[in-house]
Amino acid sequence: MSGTLAAGKTKWGILLAVTAIVLVAAGIYAVGAYQRFEESRTAASSVGVTAGQPLPGVPFVLFRNTASGQGYGNAATVPLSAPSGTRAVSDQECDRVYGTHETVVCLKTNRGLVTAFEAAVLNSDWQQQRTWPVPGIPSRTRISPDGSMIATTVFVTGHSYATAGFSTATEITLPGGTSGNLEDFALMVNGERLVSTDRNIWGVTFAPGQSDVFYATAASSGRIWLVRGSLSARTLTAMHDNVECPSISPDGTRIAFKKNDGGALAAHWKVAVLDLATGQETVLSEKRSVDDQIEWLDDHNLLYGLADEAVEGDSNIWKLGTEAASQPSLFIAHAWSPSVVR
Repeated sequence: MSGTLAAGKTKWGILLAVTAIVLVAAGIYAVGAYQRFEESRTAASSVGVTAGQPLPGVPFVLFRNTASGQGYGNAATVPLSAPSGTRAVSDQECDRVYGTHETVVCLKTNRGLVTAFEAAVLNSDWQQQRTWPVPGIPSRTRISPDGSMIATTVFVTGHSYATAGFSTATEITLPGGTSGNLEDFALMVNGERLVSTDRNIWGVTFAPGQSDVFYATAASSGRIWLVRGSLSARTLTAMHDNVECPSISPDGTRIAFKKNDGGALAAHWKVAVLDLATGQETVLSEKRSVDDQIEWLDDHNLLYGLADEAVEGDSNIWKLGTEAASQPSLFIAHAWSPSVVR
């Protein structure tokens, strides 16, 4: 009996020793990885940058800088007239950005012993005006043209729209507070209120010149719709099937969106444009899967981000015309989350 107890104690001792070694090794690796990451962030940038500049007074593109070196992951701008020129990089780290001439909204991840996520509103000098926590991983954000309304979408579970069972939380924040989670709005489909509890809402875009109107994606029971939202009525009305992450054109007549033609288990998103007056869809020629909320460069061209296939952690912003035969071209290298500020 005593021999059995001794053998058991020996096994537990060996297990504890192995566990301790694994934990120490993991800690050493984590410290080394963090040091390498910090060293890469303080190295010279791989592109031309300037620092300490306010938002430009001329039309510009706001984006997340993904060029290696100093300023990686920070919000940055380039003049709209020179997208490949020197970029002005702020000191604000953001996962997603969007803005106006006066205001920038920044969704960020605050890493530490407990990782937390927040939305921050910045002024034209990149100074924080207010912040609030968001309940998950940053995904999408939009700000109304007058800067009064801010939409945020985060992943509460999952980390991709291609992940089965993902769940989102989408809110619109108003100057005096928040309208709440859009899942609390009445979802109307074919004139009837949908009461299913599995609803997801994501990808808000604000209608220009209409302070009460926005568009978004709603999903329930395996179906996906473009919905027209009303803040005053607190309703979401289904308009068109299979529209994800809508983005309304500057003239308010069309919606650019991603359209899944690969099925639920192997999502592949095509870029498409919907004419709101006629309901006609035009699927564009981009062959790569575009998992992004598309931005309008102007009334005839779109911008979107794609991960760089050769460099982990890097991405590029591409341009594509709205004609069916248009071919994509590189717009800003080492960049993500474009916002065109005219």
